[in-house]
Amino acid sequence: MSITTLKLDSVTSDLLGGTVHGFFGRRGGASSGVFEGLNCGPGSSDQSEIVALNRARVAEDLGVSPDRLVTAHQTHSARAMIIDAPLPKPLPKVDALVTRTPGLAVAVLTADCQPVLMADREAGVVAAVHAGWRGALDGVLEAAVETMEEAGADRARIRAAIGPSISQSAYEVGEDFFERFMDDDAENHRFFVNGVPGKYQFDLPAYGLARLRAAGVAEAFWTRHCTYSDPGRFYSFRRATHAAEADYGRQIAAIRLADPA
Repeated sequence: MSITTLKLDSVTSDLLGGTVHGFFGRRGGASSGVFEGLNCGPGSSDQSEIVALNRARVAEDLGVSPDRLVTAHQTHSARAMIIDAPLPKPLPKVDALVTRTPGLAVAVLTADCQPVLMADREAGVVAAVHAGWRGALDGVLEAAVETMEEAGADRARIRAAIGPSISQSAYEVGEDFFERFMDDDAENHRFFVNGVPGKYQFDLPAYGLARLRAAGVAEAFWTRHCTYSDPGRFYSFRRATHAAEADYGRQIAAIRLADPA
């Protein structure tokens, strides 16, 4: 079971059946210029009122009011927290939000990093996680699973879907990056292939999947959408950097508990 949004382009996963969720792309938004589309990032230099309008469109598709589409101040940390209401300003610096509150959609913003949505349908607990390489290496996925358990979930029932992220073919990294992962775990070599001399190609989604499976979740899946290689559908920090653009948009991924039958 998966949902289809009525107005906006989004990717959904059958693993998250019984929830209302979406990995939203850039189509259907009001932003223009380098942000053209559904830019939902208030941290960008886009007009704040346009970003608010874009987020309101996402909230409408999810069936919640704009104030109940909740994001945090993401800092590439391994911090997670349980919420049961919209967050006050200034937003807390966390990279995973967990809720068991009906009518509250937890969300993350990305532009190459992994957006990860999780659910324990039986316990009625959902989570949204921002997992770039730094957060994933430091344990944000495991922190999200542990925090879901604090909220009443069982990791053996948690399903996790990784949404549109930068793929290995587009993710060139240097020797220092490779060594950092090797210092953490020599088995991490399997997430790298050789690129041009002195460079490697890193498989971020495969790394995320491995961390989730090692954490004991029931199932984990990547939607296999690459943010870098599809400029018509997704924002990409790395693509914008290569194009020497002044800024870049952020797409949103969100999940909430389904309404009672």
